[in-house]
Amino acid sequence: MSFGVTAFVFDRKAACMASQNTTSNNASSVDGQGREGFSSRLGFLLISAGCAIGLGNIWRFPYITGEYGGAAFVLLILFFLVVLGVPLLVMEFAMGRASYRSLARSYEALEPQGSKWHRFKWLGLVGCYLLMMFYTVVCGWTIAYFVKAAMGTFDGTEDVTMVFGSMLGNPMELTGWMLLVAVIGFGVCAMGVQKGVERITKVMMAALFVIMALLCVHSLTLEGGQAGLEFYLLPNFDNLFN
Repeated sequence: MSFGVTAFVFDRKAACMASQNTTSNNASSVDGQGREGFSSRLGFLLISAGCAIGLGNIWRFPYITGEYGGAAFVLLILFFLVVLGVPLLVMEFAMGRASYRSLARSYEALEPQGSKWHRFKWLGLVGCYLLMMFYTVVCGWTIAYFVKAAMGTFDGTEDVTMVFGSMLGNPMELTGWMLLVAVIGFGVCAMGVQKGVERITKVMMAALFVIMALLCVHSLTLEGGQAGLEFYLLPNFDNLFN
């Protein structure tokens, strides 16, 4: 999740620069304007995964899947992912590869002369800022929970709601955690694409995959794990309407 902050601070420049370097493994690769690019395909793929994997995938998706039909809901998600998500992904990569510019300047570089397509850049920029506002705050909560858990603040599950409510009622504490996340994000970006964003992303995404794998294995050992697996993998479209 902290990578999400880094990605959006970068104003999506990373994705645009990545598109030109997917065929090169040169560690010192730069674009035509001398800007640094990714050193490998792996870095590009993990950066892309880091941009795509967020709170919705890890926190919201499981219980929404449980509420709306299990495997049948997953099939619908996959359908719309292919129909809507893949074309948008290809379009964004194509714009980056064709323009070698950031989100805003790519419209100006690619639009036909005299057209007004560059006006749409503001929608993308506003979206980045809105996401930044959201992710810095929620990442601040995450770091706060990590620190509080390490300090033994949570004696039981019943304390979670109380601690969270107390934190929400303390604007100074919330601002402090948010600023810490912003400083970390800017610090990573200041280190550059390869030594900063790419290198740290490789570690963080690998750690995320390992943690998710461990959680998946652990969930199967819990009571009702087998029934939950069947609900998740065996479609029953009647569940969509119940």
